[in-house]
Amino acid sequence: MTEPLTPGEYRDLLSRALEGTVDADTRPPEPHTLYMPDAHRAALYVDSTVVQGDRGVGKTFWARSLLDAELREAAAAEYRINRLNRLRVTPGYGMGIVPDYPGPLVLPSLLSGDAQPEEIWRAVLLTALGQPELREKGDWVERVFWVRTNAQSAEATIARADAEAAAENMVHLLVFDGLEHLHTDWDTRNRLIAELLRLAMLMRFGTRNIRLKVFLRPDMFDAAKQLFPDASKLSGNAALLEWTRTDLYGLLFHHLGNEDDGAAERFRRFTGGWKPFESATHVRYVAPPELRNEEKAQRPLFERIAGLYMGDNVRQGRPYAWLPNHLMDSNGRISPRTFLKALSVAAETTRTAHASYKRPLHHDALRDGVREASKVRVDQIVEDTPWVALAITPLKGCQVPISMREIIRIWESHDLPRLLRDDASHYAQADRPELVRTGPRHPDDLPRLVQELIDLGVLRHRPQSSTEQLDLFSLLDLPDIYRLAFGLGRLGGIPLTKR
Repeated sequence: MTEPLTPGEYRDLLSRALEGTVDADTRPPEPHTLYMPDAHRAALYVDSTVVQGDRGVGKTFWARSLLDAELREAAAAEYRINRLNRLRVTPGYGMGIVPDYPGPLVLPSLLSGDAQPEEIWRAVLLTALGQPELREKGDWVERVFWVRTNAQSAEATIARADAEAAAENMVHLLVFDGLEHLHTDWDTRNRLIAELLRLAMLMRFGTRNIRLKVFLRPDMFDAAKQLFPDASKLSGNAALLEWTRTDLYGLLFHHLGNEDDGAAERFRRFTGGWKPFESATHVRYVAPPELRNEEKAQRPLFERIAGLYMGDNVRQGRPYAWLPNHLMDSNGRISPRTFLKALSVAAETTRTAHASYKRPLHHDALRDGVREASKVRVDQIVEDTPWVALAITPLKGCQVPISMREIIRIWESHDLPRLLRDDASHYAQADRPELVRTGPRHPDDLPRLVQELIDLGVLRHRPQSSTEQLDLFSLLDLPDIYRLAFGLGRLGGIPLTKR
């Protein structure tokens, strides 16, 4: 019978397996990191044009996996989507510097000239489809001009490429990711995305074998739909990347079982039921279904790693439920990146501060992990939605739950509406203010601002009864994933700093 790993061996395995997971945008996916939650299957359907997801849930991971033939083959086998084996995939936009699309330095210069967003995206599409005149031109200004002056030839190329792909039983797929980096001006970015979705819809309904797959945040999709109302037609087949608690633990065990060392092999033998999938260059191991999807199998294994309780008794919580509960936002969403970050920090902290502890992870080290994960998540939301920091920073030092009336009093004392207007003025479109997406829609209406923060998952309404409506006397909370880094306290909760 295989002996389980010692606490020290578990810590070492955790550290190796989780190294760099928080840097998913810069670390390319590899076979051993390719984990496929059941809920993500729809994101890989060829006809799922839009794939929505918040920061850190896997958009870039899946975009890069589709561009990699080996990873695409693995996904086709595990998800049983045979169509993935009949793709010709091209990057339409991303953060890599490649000649297939105008990068973040070239794109603004095109727009500062006379290039229109729809012309740019058509040039990208036609280049991917092999338009000879565009392949011969290395300059994107020349490519866009050709598209503008050769509309009939462009349409003929699309029709010919569609027919040839049908004859070959193939699909041309263009993958678009990193769209938040399209342009520094948010209104320009939204117009670019709207025109990209317009082209995607034309290919979706006008061809049989040319498809665009667009990975973007839900708020970006909503903004684009205001500029291109027909984009709502893409909502019906849009996929959403979300993670359940069992998905997160399945991801953790997948990482532990796919390190290339003896400890990972012993972990697989001890837990049992892993199946190898061999490719030309790698062997990838898939955990048994119960270890991927069932709490009754996952909980005992994680308790072996983190113990039964978050302290001396059950009143302080059980680690299996405690960890994801303290990493979710007020809408119940959890980023796998923050989940793995918390565990990585917990392993390192246990090694340095609790080396003799009988379990691989100490409960106080898990609290340290949540604190560090909170910093990561706040950095992400501030980058994506800068006005959130303007709204929450004045609350630093307060205790939650806190009444809506007190929040508004603090905001008024800091003249928050003026700060929000000043921030939004950098991007405002004077003739259409409803299109401003850099800040709240109603910076002068502070109760509505509270509701927007609730919708974002930053604030949580804590009704005292099932019939209570949000009003000035309502109690509001910040989930720990935001509270800790923003510096708000909670009686009996995770302290802001180590004791």
